Amino acid sequence: MSAVFTVAEWRAAALGDRETAFAALRARRQSLARGGDPAWICVASEEQLEDQLAQLAGLDPADCPLYGVPFAVKDNIDVSGWTTTAACPEFAYVAGQTATVVTALMRAGAVLLGKTNLDQFATGLVGTRSPYGAVPNTFSPEHVSGGSSSGSASAVARGLVAFALGTDTAGSGRVPAGFNNLIGLKPTPGAVSTAGVVPACRTLDCVSLLALTAADAAAVYAVMAQAAAPQGDEAQFQRPPSPRFAFPARLRVGLPEEAFFTSPAYRELFEQAAGHLDTLGWFRDRFDLAPFSAVAELLYQGPWTAERYAVAGACIERGGPGIDPTVARVIGAGRGYSAVDAFNALYRVRELEAQTRSVWSLFDVLMVPTAPGLPTLAELAAEPVARNSELGTYTNFVNLLGLSAVALPFGFTPEGLPFGVTFIAPGGCDWALAELAAQWQRELKLPLGAKLRAPAAADARITTSPPGTLPLAVVGAHLSGMPLHHQLVERAARLRQITTTTASYRLYALPGTQPAKPGLVRTATQGAAIAVEVYDMPMDTLGSFLAGIPAPLGLGRIELADGRWVNGFICEPCALEGAEDISAWGGWREYLRGRDRQGVAS
Repeated sequence: MSAVFTVAEWRAAALGDRETAFAALRARRQSLARGGDPAWICVASEEQLEDQLAQLAGLDPADCPLYGVPFAVKDNIDVSGWTTTAACPEFAYVAGQTATVVTALMRAGAVLLGKTNLDQFATGLVGTRSPYGAVPNTFSPEHVSGGSSSGSASAVARGLVAFALGTDTAGSGRVPAGFNNLIGLKPTPGAVSTAGVVPACRTLDCVSLLALTAADAAAVYAVMAQAAAPQGDEAQFQRPPSPRFAFPARLRVGLPEEAFFTSPAYRELFEQAAGHLDTLGWFRDRFDLAPFSAVAELLYQGPWTAERYAVAGACIERGGPGIDPTVARVIGAGRGYSAVDAFNALYRVRELEAQTRSVWSLFDVLMVPTAPGLPTLAELAAEPVARNSELGTYTNFVNLLGLSAVALPFGFTPEGLPFGVTFIAPGGCDWALAELAAQWQRELKLPLGAKLRAPAAADARITTSPPGTLPLAVVGAHLSGMPLHHQLVERAARLRQITTTTASYRLYALPGTQPAKPGLVRTATQGAAIAVEVYDMPMDTLGSFLAGIPAPLGLGRIELADGRWVNGFICEPCALEGAEDISAWGGWREYLRGRDRQGVAS
């Protein structure tokens, strides 16, 4: 089987020739099992892989959007029968249940090849704080890989798996994505189940996603977001806001005033990234980072370290050769905080959050450097805490404020090191950020990962539908640019497809409607293919949309040209008396254009 790297490529290979694809998965597992790669803590045994392939053979590929796609999970995420270490041998245990999100991915056809290395107890942004070894940067062994999801980033960047799960409390998914030329999607806190994840800070943790392409990130996230959490699993989170599936075409982007950098090359690349916004036609202006930075300081200089101590404190106190001394110092500081400290910190976060609200009235997203610089291993060894803290400058505040974010590649320094930016948005914008990532990737056309290959058009074309939506076909006044299209925009509907019906419909211009509307009816003879736009409509907004549809129109089932049936606008036959049959025009938009041209000609 020729080289494949992305989710789409692996799935296509499995659908085309399952046995060859399965053989490739066996060969990949065997290669990883030879050992010596610090990105991995545990690789699937031959029996574990064969069990997965046997289950996969019994699934219908049409129902499995990740069929035959290899992936990895960070080793603080449970898989039944596998050992979870959180990069600490003294903490290790055999998991009795599989994390909710991993179960969802495997039911969708994904194949788990192993568990990856991390900064111990997910405490660090560098990728070196592990007794299993430091994970080198995929572009330079002299530089850090970023953490704590270091192994997951390394495995994806080198094409060993198509995607990987990390976790992200303070930037642990975004920083390694930025340092390894990957897309790192960090969902809104509470949007994806954390059941079966060893907590770092339970009230802040997110399961993050590392991928090569925006299309892959969307395909995997759609599965992750549908993972149902057990009763009470996410009780520590507020209910995430209603999802937003797209941003305005002319995006309003906030850039930090007086941005902090430790690398002149990173400073220059960020200025270039700001200039790139102009080429996209997006609006940009500056915002005050100070209240966000004040929130960030509370994460490690406040009582949230006590949350880490609640999970790992007993293990740290027992000690042992596998305990990383820097991690022990960071987590050990949690024992010094009181309940009074915790409440005062919560009050302070709420005060600062109020100061940040005005930013979101001015901007749709914020664009920040993913990190202020990329330190060498030598620089980190000289000042391990200071260098690590610098890497959280633009990441530490995000989960404390309930925000969503995506880390995206932008380019390379003169030395060939990756540089990336992170777009931050209000909670609920996970899918909209994936769509933004697709546009970003289409425009920049950067090589994938550790320069595995040049990008293809399909890499930035999202064909997956957002979770929690159903397709809705519109035929008249709700088409883009038409008078009622705003009703779709207000409900966060997302354009999925422009197509036609089968050739079994008639379209009529209904008399006396304001604004003017057509009526679509199915016919047994002499039908025509009628132009429609298909939107992904959020289920929780469909009811209000349906309530606003006036008679004689309604929603029913419409057959599209590709044979699929979707919900769409239909018309009661009794309303057609006196209506003009406009089927020959092929659609409402063409009818209006033709009518206007005829009016000008007359």
